[in-house]
Amino acid sequence: MDTRIPRNGLEAQGIGTDAAIHWNLGTAPLVEHAVRRGEGRLAKDGPLVVTTGKHTGRSAQDKFIVRDAETEGSVWWGKTNRGMSPAHFAALKADFLAALGERDTLFVQDLFGGSQPEHRVRVRVINELAWHSLFIRTLLVRPEESALADFDPEYTIIDLPSFRADPARHGCRTETVIAVNFTEKLILIGGTAYAGEMKKSVFGLLNYLLPLDGIMPMHCSANIGPDGDTAVFFGLSGTGKTTLSADASRTLIGDDEHGWSDTAVFNFEGGCYAKMINLSADAEPEIFATTRRFGTVLENVVMDPETRELDLDDNSLAENSRGSYPIDFIPNASAHNLGPVPRNVVMLTADAYGVLPPIAKLTPEQAMYHFLSGYTARVAGTEIGVTEPTATFSTCFGAPFMPRHPSVYGNLLKERIARGGVDCWLVNTGWTGGKYGVGKRMPIKATRALLNAALDGSLNAAEFRTDPYFGFEVPVAVPGVDSAILDPRETWADKADYDATAARLVDQFVENFAEFADHVDEGVRQAAPNASAVAA
Repeated sequence: MDTRIPRNGLEAQGIGTDAAIHWNLGTAPLVEHAVRRGEGRLAKDGPLVVTTGKHTGRSAQDKFIVRDAETEGSVWWGKTNRGMSPAHFAALKADFLAALGERDTLFVQDLFGGSQPEHRVRVRVINELAWHSLFIRTLLVRPEESALADFDPEYTIIDLPSFRADPARHGCRTETVIAVNFTEKLILIGGTAYAGEMKKSVFGLLNYLLPLDGIMPMHCSANIGPDGDTAVFFGLSGTGKTTLSADASRTLIGDDEHGWSDTAVFNFEGGCYAKMINLSADAEPEIFATTRRFGTVLENVVMDPETRELDLDDNSLAENSRGSYPIDFIPNASAHNLGPVPRNVVMLTADAYGVLPPIAKLTPEQAMYHFLSGYTARVAGTEIGVTEPTATFSTCFGAPFMPRHPSVYGNLLKERIARGGVDCWLVNTGWTGGKYGVGKRMPIKATRALLNAALDGSLNAAEFRTDPYFGFEVPVAVPGVDSAILDPRETWADKADYDATAARLVDQFVENFAEFADHVDEGVRQAAPNASAVAA
């Protein structure tokens, strides 16, 4: 028997099909299948280039969780976690299984979600597309071949881009559906070729399961310093999470999804999924190099049909062009996808209001407050007359992937920070000297110098002042950094305008946090920006 084929096959799961099943294929045969089947083409230097059609990102409005006895009291129901009835899921499952039975070819991968053996889940992924099978094999953790024969899946994902859901029959919104059933341990994805839906489904699964064991799941990047010190970086898109964690002097654990156990920070994945648009060899040399390697999958990247040269600056197929590649394509990646428990937690924000300092030290209560807030600010749009930035709050820096109430994750973070004596920092990579349109972007050189001082511990010896608006501690002077930049009010020409802008931002924080106030203790409530001080 082929050691790649498990003894517990699809029939053991009640899945009947006459399709030719390709079990646990490696990179080369999956690429061969994808090219032969017309799913993609090879670029000049080796990567597989594919397109995903109209779905070039997640279909957040089309994701549902089955609402039953298991989830009724444990899921944070609302705009990010929508319910589906068991009856509707039963109809959807029946139609998915019928569609599987009609396929002549299927690709199946048996994989792990999570790199720490004690805290990972066994996931079987069934695909109709070879390149989707390659994608998920790249992004999740691959078992040793010797372990595949005895692989017994805990959770199963069935991914059929060609499936078209029926909203009336299946209780969904459109022909696209992502349905998660925690009771049946089954995830159904249909009507979208965007491969990231599979990866994010596993992230959501671990976010649901791990808190039960006291493990903190995190939407963050993580790396290890030369002295064995781990740092984790939370941040929404555009805040510099990937750039600042990809430090050649530090070892990369992972770029997106991690767990924090009693003994380690561990990557949920075995690969990376990076944005490709406008990628350059100068700005992101390690990631750029992956676009020249066999084994990388490039989604919606424009390629010359004759020369097979890539144009990473062309966004005609998608602004969200992506590349997936094994994490060992990054030269300084961790061999085991994990590292020690963190010494530092960094929360990144791009404050387009220009109010926040470039770095601030947080107490455990303040860290929980800012974690639950998940703040950044988008720059003003191009519409005539719109000149103000827009505040964006995404709780836990990843609201769409958090099935449980945010306070569950916030309390876990606060407890782990306090228990481990972890230093926590808020780093503003946004604007200084005024809001967007008046000030300028925070100098990356200053951000890196401040971050390096925080991570090597030397910043703890600095003199600090207390910010009158937010109450956190801000360094007064740091070697190699212009002291003027450390006090944002002093960088503004119009001090009254700064005070008014800061007051508005404080109000937005307070208003956003109102929904969490009853779920946190008094210490966290007191960590809020000081509205009364601003008024005074």
